[in-house]
This record gives sequence, structure tokens and C-alpha cells, in this order.
Amino acid sequence: MSDETDHSDHDWPVLESRVEYETGWYTGGYDLVEQPDGSTKKYYWAELPPAVVVLAHAADEVVFVEQYRPTVRETCLECPAGIVEDGESYTEAARRELREETGFDADGLALLERFDVATGVLRHERGIVYAEGLTPVERDLDDNEFLSVRTLPVDEALSAAREPPTNDATIEALLLAREEGLL
Repeated sequence: MSDETDHSDHDWPVLESRVEYETGWYTGGYDLVEQPDGSTKKYYWAELPPAVVVLAHAADEVVFVEQYRPTVRETCLECPAGIVEDGESYTEAARRELREETGFDADGLALLERFDVATGVLRHERGIVYAEGLTPVERDLDDNEFLSVRTLPVDEALSAAREPPTNDATIEALLLAREEGLL
């Protein structure tokens, strides 16, 4: 028998919220909160703008990008992705990112899921968008994007995405699309 008290009604009041640093990529800080037992603790967080991940599907292939990620010091196979700019929906951002990074435009776009990422430390939303009906267009890479486009057959895509170094967003996109019966 558990001796734990149910604290589901406690709202964890924030006594102080402080930004400790800001970068071009994210903001970091902490919230001093009152815990259910009355004690206080600093909970540190990093806040990033919303991002979109695009699962682009053409015929029986999935479109990926390969790019070097300085954070993990590895070249990663990933779904196209990027920041959702102010005023954009997830599908609008997906169309733009797909075009910029891969040189494809999509006839059909659908938001599969929107969720919070790594809720123990991040304030960051991610949207997974499915794209189909791809037409080649001109790429328009950002000045910090050095990536190549790679397509893989659907039946190889998940296995390839699971090979180290692996990327959570790419695996999530593939699994969601497969669960929806799109792959």
C-alpha cells in the first residue's frame, strides 16, 4: 500500500521566474516553485520557438536530409525540419522548410500531431506534418544550412533513421505516419 499523498489538486505556484541567459537559438532560466509539500525548488528550463518536422512521402520513398550536427559532432539522417516563423501555421512552415531544404513543393500537407518536447527541461512545441504530392522546385537554403537530400524506400526508412546517430523527431515522424496508415 502506498503512503503517498495525492497532490493532483496542487497548482505548483511560481514564486519567481528568471531568465538567466538569451542566445540566438534559445532562452534559459528557472522558475522557483512551491512544491506540493510546501517546500520550494528551482526548476531550470530552456525555451525554444516552435518547430516543424516534415515527413515527405513520394511514391514509395521518404525524403530525408543529411546534415552535420555540431552539437553531437555527427552527420545525421533527418526529416526536413525548422522553426515555425511568427504568424505561420505548422503546415505553412512545413511547406516553406520542405521547399527550402529539399527543393520539393507539396500538393498536400496535413498536421499529424502537435506536442511538447522534453517537458522536464524544455519549453518547446513540435509539429509533425505529412507532405505528399511532391513537385521539384528550386532549393533556398539558409546561410547556415549545409545539407544534402536523400530519398529512401519506405520499407528502409525507419531502419535507416534508427541507425546511430539517431534523431527523435525523425523517428517520431516516421512512426506517426506509419500509425496513421500513410506509409
